[in-house]
Order: sequence, then C-alpha cells, then structure tokens
Amino acid sequence: MFNLGNFLTLSTFGESHGIAYGGIINNFPAGLEVNLEEVQHQLDRRKPGQSAIVTQRKESDTVKFLSGIFEGKTTGTPIGFTIENENQKSKDYSHIADAYRPSHADFTYDQKFGIRDHRGGGKSSARETVNWVVAGSLAKQLLPENVEINAYVSSVGEIFCEKPYQDLDFSQIDSNDVRCPDAETAEKMISKIKEIKKEGNTIGGTITCVIKNLPVGIGEPVFGKLQAELAKAMMNINAAKGFEYGSGFCGAKMTGKDHNDLFNEDFSTRTNLSGGIQGGISNGMDVYFRVAFKPVATILRPQESIDKAGNSVTVEGKGRHDPCVLPRAVPIVENLAAFVLADLFLINRIRRI
Repeated sequence: MFNLGNFLTLSTFGESHGIAYGGIINNFPAGLEVNLEEVQHQLDRRKPGQSAIVTQRKESDTVKFLSGIFEGKTTGTPIGFTIENENQKSKDYSHIADAYRPSHADFTYDQKFGIRDHRGGGKSSARETVNWVVAGSLAKQLLPENVEINAYVSSVGEIFCEKPYQDLDFSQIDSNDVRCPDAETAEKMISKIKEIKKEGNTIGGTITCVIKNLPVGIGEPVFGKLQAELAKAMMNINAAKGFEYGSGFCGAKMTGKDHNDLFNEDFSTRTNLSGGIQGGISNGMDVYFRVAFKPVATILRPQESIDKAGNSVTVEGKGRHDPCVLPRAVPIVENLAAFVLADLFLINRIRRI
C-alpha cells in the first residue's frame, strides 16, 4: 500500500468515471477547528469547467466528510471524505477500449494489472488530484498562520514570466484564467493556449511555487530531506516531468564562489541560491521550486498507434480535455506542498517530545 506522507498520510480511492473519489487521512491531530469553506475554495480553484482554456467537464467537486470531524473540530480519528463524480461521458472513450493512446498510461496499466478502465483513464486520470487538494487544504491549517504558500504559472511553451518572484504580487494569481500574476505575460499565455486548443493540440509549461516564513529546521538529514519530499509529491502529479529548487540546473553552470550563500549577522543569507534548504533542512529563507509539466497526451487529432493485439490503429481524442494542465495544477502544487510541510512539522513535533 502506497500513501502520500510519512506520519501524516493520505490513501485514496476512485476512478475518473466511477461513482466517486475519496480518501482517508491518518494521524491528523485532534482539536483543530477546521475551515471547511477554505477546503471547498481550494477545490473550486482546481475543478474543471472554470474557464475557456480548461476542460469543459462540469463538476461541482463538493466534498463530503464522513468521519474525523465533529462539531467543526478534528477528533484525532481517521478523516474520511468523498467527492462524487457528476458529469461522466464514458461513451467518449469507447473507441479506445482496445487501443493504446500514445504517451498515456493505457499500455503500462494493461501490462501491470492485466486489465484497465479505459473510461477517462480510470485511476490514471488527473481527476485523482481532487483527493490531494482536500488533504492538502486541511493540512495547511496545521501550519503556522504566517507560512505562505503561493504557486503560479511561470511559463507556457516558450512564453516565460521574466520577472523574479520577488517582484510579483501574489494576490493577483487568481485574477486571470491562466494564474500568472503578471498581467501582460498572462495575456500572451492565454492567447497561446487558445491558439493551441483551436488546433486540437496541447501545450506544456512550468509552475513556480514560493514558500515564505518557513521556520528553520523543517526536513530530515538523510531520507526525509525537505527538497526530496517536495520533489516526490510534485513528481506524482500527472504530466509532471521535472523538478528543481533554488538555482536548480542553472547552478550546475556556476562555481562554488559564485553559488555559495554568504551569511548576514542575523543568520539570513545575502543570496538564496540554496532555495531555502541546506542539508535537506529549511534555513529560514524563502523555499522556492519549479515543476515542469508536459503537454497533455490526449490531443483531438488523429495519431498512429496500436491495439492490444499489436495491430496498427488510428486514435483520436474525443470529448472534453485540458489543452494545458497548468491553470488547474496551481492549487494542486500549493496543496501538495502544504501536505508535505504539515507532515514534516508533525515529525518535528514528535522528535521534541
């Protein structure tokens, strides 16, 4: 059994065209007064059908809590929840019941399990992430109030937000459909996605996440390094292809003299190429990382492929699909980061008992 988290854990169930998705969160502390409206707000940020540049599947994504919360407070017992699927159109996938879509999980699921749910990809669907947003938005409420987690779309294809994150107003992230806080760049990104959508094609890009006011000491020295836990969570997101933190791959071009973050007298650092993490442990500076996402594999154009018998076939996507995952992936990145941090905070608390 594989879960998200080490001490604070999430296990999930559900398929894209099944009755519902859901999950169970274990080891959530008792006595926390939870803001359920904030949980629903985060789900609303992720849900389909919210703009012209995402899938037009219509889902309310209303979460129903089954256990672990009583009179608005957590009880310390497992928190169970469900989100019903309301708008499946399974016939849109009947043409691929025996065919494998290129760059999808169709072939690998079939080979691993000997059976696959072709309706919307079954368990391999990105709709699985609805569970992660519920868990992360609850976990975020365990963190100190001053810890801020903000993710935004930093590139779409070859269009980049050139401003450093320090010059961006994060309150503007949700002010446009693509969730880029720089209005001029956002306009270009939206135009590009619409252009790609008209062609029946898809496009990828990157999301940057910034964590502010994280105290020193979060993360473990060896196998629970903060960057490793964040990377593991982010690389589980459907379509995620790369993760870098701090200077990332650019740091590989530098010398130690130029890369080292020199200390100030208050223990802050003059630069932050370390990305707020040293030795796998937060150092009090901003933690920032970037996740790369590939173009969605389902395109509304004919492609050569094969069926289960190895025969040549032509497949073409039908129905409602995201031309770009990035706008809806922003709350997924934020809430996964919150879950990782809450897990590590609780591990720290246990260490000090």
